[in-house]
Amino acid sequence: MKKQNITLSLPKEILKKGKALAAKKGVSLNGLVRELLQQSTDNAEGFRGASDRQIKQMKKGIALGTEGKIAWTRDELCHR
Repeated sequence: MKKQNITLSLPKEILKKGKALAAKKGVSLNGLVRELLQQSTDNAEGFRGASDRQIKQMKKGIALGTEGKIAWTRDELCHR
């Protein structure tokens, strides 16, 4: 995979915490940022795919065995 360098501008406190977390995980700050960005993009792609599948299923509908006929009236359902 071809790589490209980028420049980030971060608040000092976030940078300090990021370096500490990277050290705790035994990776470089660059590796930590790469890992977090990869996770974030994977999650977004997974959500998009799941969302697309659900929308397709909703448009298709689910057979309820009624063949489109309603076997009850509103009054029957709301009778108290």
